[in-house]
Order: sequence, then C-alpha cells, then structure tokens
Amino acid sequence: MGHHGTPSGGNELGEFLRSRRAALDPHRAGLPDDGRLRRVPGLRREELAQIAHVSVDYVVRLEQGRTRRVSRPVLDALADALRLAPDERDYLFAVADVTPAAPVRQAGRSEVAPRLRQLLDTMPDIPAMVLHRRMDVLAWNRGAAALLTDFGALPPAQRNLIRLTFLDDAFRSLYADWPRAARECVAVLRMEAGRTPDDPALSALVGELSVRDPDFRTWWAAHQVRGPRQLTKTYRHPVVGALTLDVQQFSVDTHPDQLLIAYTAEPGSLSHEALRFLLQWSATHAVDQRCAGIEGRSFDHVDGETRPAS
Repeated sequence: MGHHGTPSGGNELGEFLRSRRAALDPHRAGLPDDGRLRRVPGLRREELAQIAHVSVDYVVRLEQGRTRRVSRPVLDALADALRLAPDERDYLFAVADVTPAAPVRQAGRSEVAPRLRQLLDTMPDIPAMVLHRRMDVLAWNRGAAALLTDFGALPPAQRNLIRLTFLDDAFRSLYADWPRAARECVAVLRMEAGRTPDDPALSALVGELSVRDPDFRTWWAAHQVRGPRQLTKTYRHPVVGALTLDVQQFSVDTHPDQLLIAYTAEPGSLSHEALRFLLQWSATHAVDQRCAGIEGRSFDHVDGETRPAS
C-alpha cells in the first residue's frame, strides 16, 4: 500500500527504509562530519550500508523493491543502523514478510461476542468500547457515547475513530491537541497496514483520507508507526470542559482483530469529578440533547460534588 492509499507494487519495505534513513540524524548514527554538503537530510545510502555491513547495491535494491526476501540477521542489522524504536522494528519485520506465521485476520467487520457487549454494559462508571484494529468502532457503552459521540447515530461505515478524527469537525474539536492525536492515529493505522496489506477496507479508508485531508497525506507519507499502548489524552468536552484521561487498551484473546478501550481518570482529580458528572448526566439525558441545549455549559466543584454552574 503506497502513501496515497493505493497499492505500491509491494514496495512498502523500500518506502519505509527510505523514510527512516531520511529521518535519522547522521550524528545520532555515530557518523563524523566529513565536510561534504548534504543535499538531502538523513543518512546517505552508502552510510546506511556501511553501518549495517551490507553492500550499497543491496540497499538500493531493497529501497527500489527489487529484493523482497530479506534474512532476519540483515533486517536486525538495518534496524540497528537506523536506530528503530520497538514498534518501528516490528513494522519492518512485518512488511518484509519474515515474521512467524500469524492467524489469518478477517478483512471485514468482525463480530463482537455477546459476553463482551455485556461487559461494556456492566461498566457504567467507565466509558468503554470495542475497536477493530483499523479503529472501526464495533461496540460501545453509554459512557463512550457521552464522552466522544453518538456512534449509534452514524452509519456503520462512518464509525471509525481515525475517519472521525480527520473528517468530523465536532469530533476533531474534542482534542485539546488535535495534531498530536491525529498523528498518533496515522501511526496506528500505518502499523496495521503493514500487518494486513491486503485489507480492502483499510485501503479504502486510507484512500479516502488521503484524498480529503492534506495533513493525513503528509503524515501517512512519513511512515511513522506505533502499536497499541496506554495513552493519556486531554479532551475539551462541550458539557464538562477539559478532561485528562488515561486511555487503556486491551487485546481480546478470542478475537485477535479486536481491542477493548477504556477511559479512566485519576481518582480525586478534577477530571475524575468531571467524568463522573458527565456519566451521571448521560444516564438521565438523551445523548442527542448534548448538542441541542446543553453544549457549552460549565460546572463547579462544591463540597466534593460536581454541579452545573449557576
């Protein structure tokens, strides 16, 4: 898959190597200043070849897609030379086709087990949802709808966190630092693209976002990658204002394509009180009233309670 979301002739490995080579400071790679003018940033091909102990011609063939199969020791050497982070190293091995055989993933929308849906419903104090690894929202509880958006009001094809982050103005405005959150989304999607390059739904999503959003095009071409991990995000919610939440991510063992996502706040913090108020509010109000009449209201903290401001 190329940086415009279309097939790239199987040269994802070459594109990734070029992008990481261009992003690496030669001084960080341990190279002395040889006095030559650098026409482009990053390592030269001959420098990468020297550090990784391979031929320059081999690096050229890899970057041009003329060599597909790469031995594990050579990939390790390239990863070390490029100072790849753990997620980047995993991605390198995935696109080079040398990782151990993994269970075949279903390309379409996967079904959420009834017991997992029941688990979401028994978490009234924690916004939670189940995502496909390409960030399709498969199931959610009332708290997640109150925190993020009314997913039930969206057509199923539009229930994707990355699509909403880039193309939905109201969803976009939830992020206190939208560029950072959006770049993280792109890195997660790029990692999944390396693992499932033949997923037509993922290709269609990347294609749509590449056409409709110039920031997505730029960040997709940068080949930054990141796997699931615990994050802390700050939201600007129209009902309760600023919320800083830990975003916990758990793999679903019975469904490798799915992640359980839960949003929690530090106990005793203002964000914890704000989240509690939001969940209490959502329990007694229809979600669509948020935009109709309550958007923009503030709240006060009085005697340990969170109450609407007078």
